[in-house]
Amino acid sequence: MTARPLIGISTYAESGVRWGVWRLDAALLPAGYPRLVQRAGGLAAMLPPDAPKRAAAAVARLDGLVVAGGPDVEPVRYGAEPDPRTGPPARTRDAWELALIEAALDRRIPLLGICRGMQLLNVALGGTLVQHIDGHAEGPGVFGHHPVKPVPGTLYGGIAPEQTSVPTYHHQAVDRLGTDLIPSAYAEDGTVEAIELPTSPWTLGVQWHPEMGEDVRVMRALTTAAIRGQSCLPQCLKGLGGAPSGTGGRDGTP
Repeated sequence: MTARPLIGISTYAESGVRWGVWRLDAALLPAGYPRLVQRAGGLAAMLPPDAPKRAAAAVARLDGLVVAGGPDVEPVRYGAEPDPRTGPPARTRDAWELALIEAALDRRIPLLGICRGMQLLNVALGGTLVQHIDGHAEGPGVFGHHPVKPVPGTLYGGIAPEQTSVPTYHHQAVDRLGTDLIPSAYAEDGTVEAIELPTSPWTLGVQWHPEMGEDVRVMRALTTAAIRGQSCLPQCLKGLGGAPSGTGGRDGTP
């Protein structure tokens, strides 16, 4: 029987979080993320911000990676001045998640970026962002819904070939695409809603929040690719000349 793939999910790092009698700093994640991974047949592991140099060792233990939604990417990361409507920077999280993305691409494991995670994937590959758009959120703390149309022949188009309504909450978007990225879904206003990297085995970013809906297809596609990667890993790494530099073996050993 095939083992459930281990899917890492990046997290928030917040101060003064309250639960029960406690008010403490916390690494946290909306429960929709691990629940979606579990519904899709995976095991969820939280990846709180850490030193970027440790990202390769963390990714070496995973079968797949999800970079979760969250605060705006700091504009300096893509060579821009901050717009007044851009939120405060989360520098530690930016650095950690960019290192995770680099390690996942290097190791060629399945990678899914959700909302901010899609934007970071674009920035990691040299792309830029539009710092403010309207019409993609209902209001503070309220998810909206709008249709997205897939691009035929793409990875996402194969996962969800029809137009679908998706839960959305974002005020930034992809502008110039990063190296080798292609768009694979659009909103009705022309906003790029999904991107992917055809030169990798399985890399996808979606601008919406699948963890807030009932459609499990995107996450199931990730876990299916992760299962395929489990069986492929020894041969794939042999073809690459061994474990990618800096990652060590499958269990993180040298």
